[in-house]
Amino acid sequence: MIRFPKSVLALGLALLVSSTASIAQTSPKPLLWKVSDGDNSLYLLGSFHALKPADYPLAASVDAAFADAEAVAFELSPEEMNSPSLGAKLVGAARLAEGQTLKSSIPAAEWLRLEQYASKRGFPLDNFQGIEPWFVSMVISLQEMAANGYDPKIGLDQHLMGLAARAGKRTSGLESADDQITALDSMSPIEQQQTLSETLDEVHDPKGKIDELHDIWRRGDALALEKAMGTELQVKYPKLYKRINVDRNQAWLPKLRAMLDNQKSDDTMVVVGSLHLVGADGLVSQLKARGYKVEKL
Repeated sequence: MIRFPKSVLALGLALLVSSTASIAQTSPKPLLWKVSDGDNSLYLLGSFHALKPADYPLAASVDAAFADAEAVAFELSPEEMNSPSLGAKLVGAARLAEGQTLKSSIPAAEWLRLEQYASKRGFPLDNFQGIEPWFVSMVISLQEMAANGYDPKIGLDQHLMGLAARAGKRTSGLESADDQITALDSMSPIEQQQTLSETLDEVHDPKGKIDELHDIWRRGDALALEKAMGTELQVKYPKLYKRINVDRNQAWLPKLRAMLDNQKSDDTMVVVGSLHLVGADGLVSQLKARGYKVEKL
């Protein structure tokens, strides 16, 4: 749903796409693990939230996992993800306190860079004077992705939500929209300034940054993803990393374990931002440490 610069790309929010002609000849094989307890299985799938038509079809392993699952869980339920009220909730959370402006919330040098960007890209800066920097950063990132042809309407989440609806599979969300918005809106003023500054840095080569992450996603390279996103995020924004990755993973674990411990013998595909799956803090390692059988597909 949400795209931040490389070092702030989690949620998932996380995480978007471009592809070269040579890459587009093969199907992407995103990160996918099967976690089992004897009766039930979870298929943990790393998502990319905006894609191009050339990114389909996906690898056969993803199709097989989806076919085997009786239910599909996302970060947000399809109902909340596609609710008309979600955008209004985001904007409401991002409003500055009365008397504050975007210009007064960031250093003068960054405001000048933002004005230059707005003039060059036709960005309606006046419309954002009452909005916090984190939201402006997100909108700029989305605008840059759209300029390079990235379409959230065919992102992996939306694609699988559509397939689940047509197949009559049960769907659910691991958290609410309010939970996710709170994680974003919890950024400190310094973190927000850093995020906006990095976003403005990346607009000079947006396609290169997106292609780097997209290539990692297509290859399903867990180590490269952890290095490109997780390590950088931990170093630059340790508190934010904990809130948007570690804390959310810990909140989801009881729900995932309940799916595994369910007596019905149902399998579930779980679709979350790829960063949530990798590294010591990731859901894969956390479930393995709790004794579940884990295999990479």
